[in-house]
Amino acid sequence: MLKGRLGLETARLPHADRHGLLWLDRGTLSVEDGCLRFVAAGSETVAAGDYRLPHQSVSLVLLGPGSSISHDALRLLARHGTGLAAIGEGGVRFYTAQPLTPDSSALARAQALAWADAKGTRMKVARRMYALRLGEVLPHRDITVLRGIEGARMKEVYRLAAERAGIAWAGRRYDRANPTAADLPNQAINHAASAVEAAAAIAVAATGTIPQLGFIHEDSGQSFVLDIADLFRDEVTVPCAFKAVAIAQRHSGDPIERTTRRIVAERLRRGGVIPAMIDRIKALFVEEPSA
Repeated sequence: MLKGRLGLETARLPHADRHGLLWLDRGTLSVEDGCLRFVAAGSETVAAGDYRLPHQSVSLVLLGPGSSISHDALRLLARHGTGLAAIGEGGVRFYTAQPLTPDSSALARAQALAWADAKGTRMKVARRMYALRLGEVLPHRDITVLRGIEGARMKEVYRLAAERAGIAWAGRRYDRANPTAADLPNQAINHAASAVEAAAAIAVAATGTIPQLGFIHEDSGQSFVLDIADLFRDEVTVPCAFKAVAIAQRHSGDPIERTTRRIVAERLRRGGVIPAMIDRIKALFVEEPSA
């Protein structure tokens, strides 16, 4: 049934995960016989070949480096409500995306309702985020107190991660006006954070939630993206940054930014980080009486 129209009789790429994200790179995306066609030159993630893609069951196409797309493909994706995002290697950059039209507005509405209730639900969501990061639900309901507790905990996280990686650590230092003035570990943390924020931006786009409505971050136009990225600071950002420093100190060939981005991309791809971000976004807005 529908075999020919979907192109299922020929080789096709499997979904990267259950959320219907499709990762493509080093190839050309076009339309043939009413079906998406991807001709891949071959890479670490996509074997060389000619693929037919059943676009009706794909939620978001992530188009990586070395790829091009035809006007017909853009038209077909838009007609079927399939999102398209241009990303960096492994999802470490989020360059642009066409407007997404999710099947449901439930998550965006839940987010907006929670955010609008500043003294009630907004604080509940913020406390859930801190609970995910701290491993426990704290009794405090003052965001300033929670930020202070998290800041003190992160000092110890940095120290232990540096010790495990075997690198010298003199504390977190970051001058926004002159980021390259920082030492190697701090530069690596900055690059890793940017890469993980790009992954979070992909997750936010995939869920149709609103980037501007953050619960811990407030002023940035990407506040909710920063909130989600911070949930993975311990398990992704810091370990990847310090691993990059350890490699750079042994082999000083590549710039620290390139080394860090490569390590984060590998972690995102092999660790299923973006699907995990999507799951956490959904969990944040589920009503829990004890929250």
